[in-house]
Amino acid sequence: MPFKDECKICGRVLPYSYLRRCWKCGKLFCVDCMVPEVSTGDIKRLLCLNCARKTVSPKTRTKYGALTSYLKFRAAFTDFVRLSFAQIDGIIGDNLPMIAYRSKSWWENSLENEHAKAWLEAGWKIGEVNLKEGYAIFQKVKDTPATTPKRKANSQSKKPFKPAPSRIMKKRKPSKTKISKLYARLKNIERQRAAPLKLRGNLKPKPAQEKKLFQKKEKPQ
Repeated sequence: MPFKDECKICGRVLPYSYLRRCWKCGKLFCVDCMVPEVSTGDIKRLLCLNCARKTVSPKTRTKYGALTSYLKFRAAFTDFVRLSFAQIDGIIGDNLPMIAYRSKSWWENSLENEHAKAWLEAGWKIGEVNLKEGYAIFQKVKDTPATTPKRKANSQSKKPFKPAPSRIMKKRKPSKTKISKLYARLKNIERQRAAPLKLRGNLKPKPAQEKKLFQKKEKPQ
């Protein structure tokens, strides 16, 4: 029996002869879920549909997009955030331009500047900038929804759990009919024990004198 594996997109379990490996992500997919390389059209290089979609329409993100997400996250906890220039470099994953260290005009709250949109769109503004010590204080202007993903609510509304009502067990008194039946049964048992032993058939127990007598065919010695 040939070895099989599961396609990571459609989920079908197929033999290895029907599966191909995506040269970009390295995972196994069936032939139906793969296309030739989009950029060059090379048939020998196959891409899965996920990698092909990322190549055709990649997600565009600005340089300061991470700062917007960070400020939206902090908006749920505080109204003021003090960040050093080094911390901002770490958040955006790049270095600030040299003018940010020399001039306060770079930190103006203006929508014309791309970097200023990062904190203005998040609902924050620059309250104070200290070039000597190298830090900036952001002040929250309006509440914005947090960037933390929310769990999708189930379509079926679940009712709150209600424990089963507790039942207090009470000792029930036996009824009079039950007591009378048990009493009659005991009386019958006592009568059966007191009655003489009855043997099957017409045989009767012989007295001790008859047991000593000889049988008819038996001769004395």
